[in-house]
Amino acid sequence: MFRTALFSSEKDKMSVSVVLKNVCQKTGEAPHWEESTKSLLFLDIEPGGIHKWNSVGNTHTKCEVDGNISFIVPRESGGYVVSNYSKLCHFDWGSREVKPFLTADPDKPGNRFNDGKCDSYGRLLAGTMKEFKGILEITEAGHLYRIDKDLSIHAIKDKTNISNGMAWTADDKTMFYTHTLPKKVFSYDYDISTGEMSREQVVIDFEGKELHEFGMPDGMTIDLNDKIWLAGHYGSQVFQIDPETGKILTSIKFPASQITSCCFGGPNYDELFVTSSAYCLTEKQLQNEEKLAGSLFKVTGSGAKGKAAPNFQG
Repeated sequence: MFRTALFSSEKDKMSVSVVLKNVCQKTGEAPHWEESTKSLLFLDIEPGGIHKWNSVGNTHTKCEVDGNISFIVPRESGGYVVSNYSKLCHFDWGSREVKPFLTADPDKPGNRFNDGKCDSYGRLLAGTMKEFKGILEITEAGHLYRIDKDLSIHAIKDKTNISNGMAWTADDKTMFYTHTLPKKVFSYDYDISTGEMSREQVVIDFEGKELHEFGMPDGMTIDLNDKIWLAGHYGSQVFQIDPETGKILTSIKFPASQITSCCFGGPNYDELFVTSSAYCLTEKQLQNEEKLAGSLFKVTGSGAKGKAAPNFQG
């Protein structure tokens, strides 16, 4: 068990533990608590690994599929929606079948989906990006898309680089969106009845901050008090941030540098599950300072709670 480095008076109650050690070979991502099975879903992007950790029996199962899988969300009609490069697919856990039903950015064969989340009406928001090989590039080649219940696809933001965490306030009036390059989190006025967003504002800005200390803003979730929990990729941390002031309220340190995303889960939604990556690390790093890279972590005692993530209605 690992103690956390905090700015909180509750620091003695909070702890970080390893749920699954070195479970992801490359890039662990997209944790999603599945209420119906009391399980955590998450992915290992490049090997195409779809993982499920069941909290009741403490069992771990995985499915290896061909391609690049970057998010998974349960479908209200059964099964799951997953990304596979630039395609959205239906995934059936029993048969392990992945069936494409929609393609984004057909004119940009080098693009792929990255993160994806649903709003409370069950619309899916997912961003595309140009695939990179080790070097991060500002290409502005991607889009942020909204996929409605009728499976129609709408580009709602263009010239994106790396789309990551999305989250909505409890009243559904504000949406947050991580644009990993240029290291910012934006807020938008959100119309839950239509899925339209407007009035873009920067609420969190890591540009110019030390990479080893803050990292790059990556996946995120939100608690019941509308505070953002943001993964700092390359910064070994998850930050709880007040989006109204930009102030860091809590910082949780992890024994891995590439922290990628987080979500609330557990019986009371007061456990924070955190994914990490081992991408591009050398064998020497993995044997020494990065021994827990690619592990799935759990934070308890934070005093914060989340809620069940919506299923895809399409």
